[in-house]
Amino acid sequence: MNAHSFPRKVTVLGSTGSVGMSTLDLFEQAGVELEIVGLTAGRNAARLAEQALRWRPQVAVVEDESLLPELRERLKGSGVQAAAGAQAVKDVAAAEAQWVMSAIVGFAGLAPTLAAARAGAIVALANKESLVCGGPGLLRTAKLAGGAVIPVDSEHSAIFQVLDSRVTEQVHRVILTSSGGPFRTWTREQMAHATPEQAVAHPNFSMGAKISVDSASMMNKGLEIIEAAYLFAMPPERLEVLIHHQQIIHSMVEYADGSTLAQLGPPDMRAPIACAFAWPDRLPWPAPRLDLIKSGPLTFEEPDAERFPALALAKAALAAGGGAPGALNAANEVAVAAFLDRRIGFLDIAATVAETLERMDREGALAGAGGDIFETARQTDAAARRIASAVVAGLADA
Repeated sequence: MNAHSFPRKVTVLGSTGSVGMSTLDLFEQAGVELEIVGLTAGRNAARLAEQALRWRPQVAVVEDESLLPELRERLKGSGVQAAAGAQAVKDVAAAEAQWVMSAIVGFAGLAPTLAAARAGAIVALANKESLVCGGPGLLRTAKLAGGAVIPVDSEHSAIFQVLDSRVTEQVHRVILTSSGGPFRTWTREQMAHATPEQAVAHPNFSMGAKISVDSASMMNKGLEIIEAAYLFAMPPERLEVLIHHQQIIHSMVEYADGSTLAQLGPPDMRAPIACAFAWPDRLPWPAPRLDLIKSGPLTFEEPDAERFPALALAKAALAAGGGAPGALNAANEVAVAAFLDRRIGFLDIAATVAETLERMDREGALAGAGGDIFETARQTDAAARRIASAVVAGLADA
């Protein structure tokens, strides 16, 4: 591939978040010639307008419709169309872009990600919840439309780069690495009194609040197990998690002959974004280089199942199948929001998820249903949110 065959038309969904900003920074650093079709944000109209004035997309969309007047005012005279609302986000996702960065956090990212997949775009998937909730149907949708889904999470990007899809049956195990988050060495008693400020203090990355809390609880790694199972058609028993605090080795694949292949690099999200953008080629850019001498010793440890129950919850949801992974995600989103609002404690996050899954299982609400991918996922998500909200209310009143 040469520079002329890189994707020329690009849309960034969630451009004002950490991954979206890293994507645009990568384009800046690499000096790639491209046309931005659309940029979208949830509520940050000011940052979205700033990005739009720099990149001159066809349209800039803010999901919160009340912010449309502000966005229009900021873009007045620029020639950039301003739009607002969830449908406008879906519309720009389904527009003419060849490559779409899916970086909207949470279940909210599923509908626009599906829209991009149905349009036949290459979807750079940073929104793991889309795959957790949409399941393999999202991958089939992209393939049938002539597009593809390329992972952007550093762990899945690493696996994507070292897993030989021709011999997946010869894979002994896939090992996803984890930093361990800010509470890696904390006791359960300490974690019980953790504050939102402590939970969002990730040791290696600057991320949004929700993703940072997921890292602290290791629910992010649980979601990544489900994502890896779908992306790489890998059974749960071959998926493992290993805490690697330095985050130099991003993931590993061990083959039946005893060979273990790993992908290494500094903890910088622009690297997996570059991989997804240029694959199967490599994008030249002034990337930070790995210096194994200066990086010091590389350490590894097993995650503590008692302190981090989210991992077992995610594996159980994956094994249950149907709507269980989507329910797990929905309950976690409700619980994390309640924790950030100081309504429940940190350990209550996993407890809320567990209780939600148990109640939905008793009600027979985890079986899932056929039909439209989004509608099925939406129904499961709505049911899980209702139950999780009731669980949170009970914990908050206790």
